[in-house]
Amino acid sequence: MSKLSEQRPAWTLCDYCDKRKFSTIQGFMKHLLEKHCSRNGDLLVCRYGENDVCLFMSDESLNSAEYERHVLKYHTMTIPHSSSRKSSVNSNSSDRYSHEPEWVQYTPAQNLPAVLNDPNKGKQKDLFTKTWGDSFVEVTDIPDPHYLPHISIQHFEHYLKKIGKKHKQHLKLNLVHPKPHSHADLLQTFPNLRIVKNVDKSHFDISIIPKIFLQQNFDLSSSETFNAVFSQAIPTSNISQNLFEQKASNSAKLLQEKFSHYLDMVEVQIAHQVAQKSDAFFHAMTSHDVLMEQLGQTISLVKTFREKIKRIDNDLVYRSLKILRNERLRTNYHQVLRKLKVMSTVMQTQPTIQLLLSSPDYVGALDLIHTTEDLLKQELAGIHSFRHLSSELAEMLGVIDTLMKEEFEKYATADLNRPLVDSEPPLLEAEKLICIVMGMLRRGNSTFVDIYETECVAAVKAAIKQAVIEVIAGTDRPSSESSIEGQLRLLTVDEWATLLANATSVLLKLLQRIKKGYNIMVRAVHISAGNHSAQKDDDVILNYSSDSGDWQLSHEEEEKILQKLKQFLMFVSRYSQERCAQLLSSRSLVWPDEKMKEDSRHLNGTYWLAERATLTQLKKMSFHVKNITESWDKICPDAVLTSLKSAFNVQAIKFMNKFHSEKMKKLFLLLDSEPWRQTDVPATFQELVNHIADNGTFAIDVSSHIANNDKNKTQSFLMIGDEKFAVVGTVLLLVNIISEYCMHAEEIPSCGEHLYRYLSELLTQFNSRCYSLVLGGDAVSEKTGLKTITINNLALQLRSLQLILWLIPHVRVHFQGIIGESSKDYLDKVSQKFKDHASDVNAKLLEVMHKNISAELRHWDAKPPVPSKSFQNICKHLKKCHEAVYGVLPHNQIQELYKGVNTSFINTFSEKLQKMNILNNGGPTHGLVTQELLFYLEDFKQVKALPPESLELSVINEEIWMHTIGR
Repeated sequence: MSKLSEQRPAWTLCDYCDKRKFSTIQGFMKHLLEKHCSRNGDLLVCRYGENDVCLFMSDESLNSAEYERHVLKYHTMTIPHSSSRKSSVNSNSSDRYSHEPEWVQYTPAQNLPAVLNDPNKGKQKDLFTKTWGDSFVEVTDIPDPHYLPHISIQHFEHYLKKIGKKHKQHLKLNLVHPKPHSHADLLQTFPNLRIVKNVDKSHFDISIIPKIFLQQNFDLSSSETFNAVFSQAIPTSNISQNLFEQKASNSAKLLQEKFSHYLDMVEVQIAHQVAQKSDAFFHAMTSHDVLMEQLGQTISLVKTFREKIKRIDNDLVYRSLKILRNERLRTNYHQVLRKLKVMSTVMQTQPTIQLLLSSPDYVGALDLIHTTEDLLKQELAGIHSFRHLSSELAEMLGVIDTLMKEEFEKYATADLNRPLVDSEPPLLEAEKLICIVMGMLRRGNSTFVDIYETECVAAVKAAIKQAVIEVIAGTDRPSSESSIEGQLRLLTVDEWATLLANATSVLLKLLQRIKKGYNIMVRAVHISAGNHSAQKDDDVILNYSSDSGDWQLSHEEEEKILQKLKQFLMFVSRYSQERCAQLLSSRSLVWPDEKMKEDSRHLNGTYWLAERATLTQLKKMSFHVKNITESWDKICPDAVLTSLKSAFNVQAIKFMNKFHSEKMKKLFLLLDSEPWRQTDVPATFQELVNHIADNGTFAIDVSSHIANNDKNKTQSFLMIGDEKFAVVGTVLLLVNIISEYCMHAEEIPSCGEHLYRYLSELLTQFNSRCYSLVLGGDAVSEKTGLKTITINNLALQLRSLQLILWLIPHVRVHFQGIIGESSKDYLDKVSQKFKDHASDVNAKLLEVMHKNISAELRHWDAKPPVPSKSFQNICKHLKKCHEAVYGVLPHNQIQELYKGVNTSFINTFSEKLQKMNILNNGGPTHGLVTQELLFYLEDFKQVKALPPESLELSVINEEIWMHTIGR
C-alpha cells in the first residue's frame, strides 16, 4: 500500500453538526446527502457551507451522479471549511483532519472580501470596496485522494507486455485495410450519393425513411403494401381521374429519385456499420484458417465416436433393450387382463346394487355406484360398450335418494306412532335406521333431521289429542257438546289435573323414544365421520359394521349435522313442553255457576288452576310439574325448558294473589272488630311458636305434636322461652297467617318471592291499621264497645308488636333459604316501621301518665292538709297504671316505663315549685313539700316498679331542688 493510503485518517468530521465524526467516507457522504442537501425533484443542491451555501456550487442543481462527483471533489478531498480558516497555507495534508487549532483574530482573513462586498450593507465609499483580485484569497493545494490507492507505472507493465503483440498486429491490419473516413472516400464508394461541401448529418438520418420499408414482412408484390407505398407518393383522395393520371406521370421521376435517395442513405449507414466493425471482421478472417483446421479435427473425432457408439449398441444395448421390451409387453398383457376383470366386475354392478338395496344396505350400494363411476372415468374411460352406464348409474342414484327418503318417513311414522307403554322396549329396527341415515349422509343429504322433526311434531300433537280423548271418555257426565273444546269446558279441576298428568306422562315417554332415535342418528354421524371410538347408546345394541369405505364426512360437515340434530332435539323438547303448558294455562274451563255469564265473557272462561283449584290440588300440581320438568331436563340438558314451569308459576302466583287478598280482607275485618283485650292462647298456637323458636321452620303438623286431651287447653300467655307475651286475638291470627305464608312458600318455591312480598305488604298494612286504631283512636266504635283507649290497650298493642318483631327474623331466614340471600329483603323496612310504632306506643304511655300528673299538680298548693288531694290522686294513677301493665309487659319494660313516669313527675313538680317561688331553705313551706314527697315515695315503693334505692328522699330532693339552687 502506498504512503498516501497509510497516512489516510481513520475518521472524518462534519464542521457544521457539532463536529460529528465518521469512520468512512461513505458515511460522511450519506450524512451530507441527508443533512446538507436540498432536493428539487430529481435534482440536488449542495448546502455544505456557512449559512447553508456551498462555496463551490452556489445554487446549481445536479443529478445524483454529478452531486456524488461534486462531494468527492470538493468536500472529501479538500480541507473542511472551518479547518481551512484556521490552518496555514503550507499545512501538512496529513494533519488536515486532526484537532483544530485555537481560533485567533487573524483566522477569518480570507472572508474579508465577502464582508466588504456584502450587498446588504449598501455602497461603500472607502478604498476597501474596490475589487481585491485573486491574490487576496488563500491558495490551497489539492491533496491526493485518500480513498484511492497509489498507482504507478509498474502496475501496467504486465498488461503492456501482454497486449503489445496484439496491438502491433492490429496496427498492421489497419495499414492493409484503411478505413474510408472522409466524404471523398464515401463518394468514391457510393458515386450515386450527392455530397455537398457542408454535409449535414440529417442527410444520413434514416428516420425520415417511411416505416413501411423497414418492416420485416415488407413485400412489394402484395397489393396492400404496393398501394400503401404508392399512396405516399401520389395522394388519390379528392382528385379527378385526368388530374390523377397527369400527376402520376409528373411524379414518377420524383418518386424514383426519392427511392434512390432512401437507398443511398441506407447504404451509407451500412458502410458506416461495416467501417466500425471492420476490425472484428478482419480479425475473424484471420482466424478462419484456424477454425477450419479445428473443424476438420472435430469431424474426424465425431466419426470415431459414432463408430464406437455403434459397436456398443450392437454388443451391449440391443439385447438389454429387447429384454426390457419383453418385460413391457408382459406388463401390458397383465394390465389388459386386469382391465378385462374390471370390466367384468362393472358388468355385474347393477345386479349387485339390487341385491344390496334388498338388504337394505344403502351405504354399500352407494359406495358401489361411486366406485363404478370412478372406474368409468379413470380405468375404463373411452370404452364404447360402457357409454350409457354413467347415465344409468346417475338415474339409480336418484332412485336410491327417493327410496331412502320414503323408507325413512315410513320408519319414523311407524316408530313414533306405536303404542307407548311403561316398560319402553329398545328402538324399533335400529339397524335399519342407521343404514338409512348413513346412506343419506353418504349422499350429502341431511334432510332426515327435518323429516324426523316433522314426524315428531305430528306425534306430539297426536299424543296430546289421545290424552284429551281418554280423559273425556273416562267421565260419566252426560253432555250435549259434540266438540272437544265444548267438552273440555265441562271438566272439573281434578279431571283437568288428570288430563295434564296423563299428557305430560305420555309426552315424556314419547320424548324418551325420540331421544333414542336421536342417539342412533348421532351414532350414524360418528360412524360416517370415521369416529369409531364414539360410545353407543346404552339402550341400543347395534351390530352394524362401521366400515364406510373410503368415504368419510369432513369434520366441518360432522359438526354441522350434529348441531342440527341438537337443535332438533331441543326444539321437540320445548315444543312438547309448550303443549303441556297450554293445557296448564288453558281458559277453556267453564264452571256450572258461570254458564249464565258465557255471553258476557265471550266464552273466555277463567284460569282453571288459579281460580278454582284448592291449595292441596295446587301442591300436587307443583310436585308433578317439578318432577316432570326434572325428567325433561335429563332427556335434553342443553335445552332451557321453562314453559311448563312458567305456566304453572303464572297460575300459582294468581292463586297466591287470591290467597293474599283473602287473608288481607279477613285480617282487616278482625282488626276492625278487635276489642284490644287480652285473650287466651290455645295449645296449638303455643306449639307452633315453640316449633319456630326451636327449629326456625314453620311447617308443623300440630295434631301430631299435641295429645287429644291437650288440644282444647288454653293459657293466659304465649310463652317464648322464659318470656311471657300477653296478646290479643288478632295477633294470634296474624301469627297463624304468617305461618301459612311461610309454609306455602316452602311447598311451592316458585311463589316464594311473591309470597315474601305479599307478606311484607300484609305486615305493613297490619302495622298501619293498628296504629290508626289504637294511637289514632279509630277503635272507639260500636263494634268494639271501647269508649277510650286505656293504658292496658296500649300495653297489649305494644306487646303484640314486640311478638311480631320477634317473629320477623325467623320469617326472613325462612324465605332467604327458599329464594336466596341475594334477593331483596322486603322485611327490612317493615321491621323498622314496627320498631317506630312500638316507640310511639311507649311514648303514648308516658304521655298519658304525664297528662294525669300534670293535671293533678296544676291544682296543687303548698297548704295543709298533707298529703294533699293532688298527691293522693297521683299515687292512685301510679297504682292503676301498674295494675294495667302488670301481667302484660315484662318487668324490665315496666321498670323503664316508671323511670320515665318518675322523671316526668320530678320535672313537672320542679317547674311547679319554681312558679310558686318555693325555695329549699328549711322553712315551713319547704317542710310541707318534703312531707308531700315522703308520701309520694312511700306509695311509689308499694308499687314495686322501681328499686327502693332510687326512691330515697335524698335522691329525689337532689333532682327536684337542683333548679332552685342559688335562688
